[in-house]
Amino acid sequence: MKVHILGIAGTFMGGIAQLAKALGHDVTGSDKAIYPPMSTQLETADIGVLADDDKQFLDNEPDVVVIGNALSRGHVLVESTLNKQQVYTSGPQWLAEHILKDRWVVAVAGTHGKTTAASMVAWILEYANLNPGFLIGGVPGNFGVSARLGDSPFFVVEADEYDTAFFDKRSKFVHYHPRTCVLNNLEFDHADIFEDLAAIQKQFHHLVRTVPGNGLIITPTEDKNLTEVLVQGCWTPVETQGESGDSGQSDWSYQLINEDGSAFKVSFQGKLRGEVHWEMTGEHSVRNALGAVAAAQHCGVTVEVALEGLSQFKGVARRMALTGEVNNITIYDDFAHHPTAIKTTLAGAKKQLDSQATTGRLIAVFEPRSNTMRMGIHQQTLPAAFVDADAVFAFIDPAWQWQLEREQFTQPLSVTHTYEALLADLLAKLQPGDRVVMMSNGSFGGLHQKLLAALQAQVK
Repeated sequence: MKVHILGIAGTFMGGIAQLAKALGHDVTGSDKAIYPPMSTQLETADIGVLADDDKQFLDNEPDVVVIGNALSRGHVLVESTLNKQQVYTSGPQWLAEHILKDRWVVAVAGTHGKTTAASMVAWILEYANLNPGFLIGGVPGNFGVSARLGDSPFFVVEADEYDTAFFDKRSKFVHYHPRTCVLNNLEFDHADIFEDLAAIQKQFHHLVRTVPGNGLIITPTEDKNLTEVLVQGCWTPVETQGESGDSGQSDWSYQLINEDGSAFKVSFQGKLRGEVHWEMTGEHSVRNALGAVAAAQHCGVTVEVALEGLSQFKGVARRMALTGEVNNITIYDDFAHHPTAIKTTLAGAKKQLDSQATTGRLIAVFEPRSNTMRMGIHQQTLPAAFVDADAVFAFIDPAWQWQLEREQFTQPLSVTHTYEALLADLLAKLQPGDRVVMMSNGSFGGLHQKLLAALQAQVK
């Protein structure tokens, strides 16, 4: 089968391309720009990529065109596909029809932590010699690729609530029909497609409706928004998870050994089952791990093996990933783009600093790049998200027509309107001992590497 993918540079669509190639299909794609790591993964898979205005792919008479949700009516390739009456579908629909229909699907959904938690599940299953397939919106350190076909019944998928395609406005995850479903958390996000929280909850309810009665739903004990989703109707057994001592009794619970989350105990139904000592930090990482262990047990992996696997989990690219260190200034790259994610990421970094008794500052550098952020939806809640930072540097595009509430920040705040100005500001103000966390769900103008290179040049 000839498969052409529009929007192939995205992690999800690039993963679809790799899976289609692994199935033996002739795969090509189009996009306007493509960078590592996806460019590297596609090159390794021998998948050719055309420019996003090149109609040449239609001359090759593909059997199907898979259209990513970043492309809308009016795009030249979308219009050409429709005008030629070419067979087309969405990425989630293609995935469901060609791969997931024959697999035990483990889906991880939620506003935060989907990529990391899905990566944890995939790695635990791999550690247990189950060789799972997976499609994840990031690059797990234990695998080095974002998608793999696998040869076992199990397939792990990051279940995104964003819409499917210009012709299918349902959330992606309604296509997946998971048997094991982890609901990490739920907050308002994606204001460009959802009117309010209730609209997102409706989509999560649709997901719950697809989980069979012999499946399992795993959810936090104390997440009011998810509780309201389940109250709308649930026909599947539910296991809850939370911290030991939470007001609600959880099936799965954790107790921190180290305050920074680098070590913790896990209990199931009140019985201690073991400990995890790992490279990760932050209580949000621990909560992700708890859901992953519960999902793995449902797939037949013992808790003890799951905890052993987690102790060797290497994290995910762009989730507090170390970019480099120069002159005792350490730079991290993180994907956080929602106030809650920013807050939990910085809280984990702060606790790690405190545990190491260092005197350096925690520096937060961010751009509100997501559609919701650009619309100014989280403008009022952003200041509180940076409570653990000693200084904040921000890039704000004047075209967004809003500014940060300076008086609400408790620490020094520096705002610039170009990447060049932000780089110059950082170089002028960073000090030895600083830990710099750069947060964006985009490329951030390559600022991570530019800052590292500039600091290295200063030392020479």
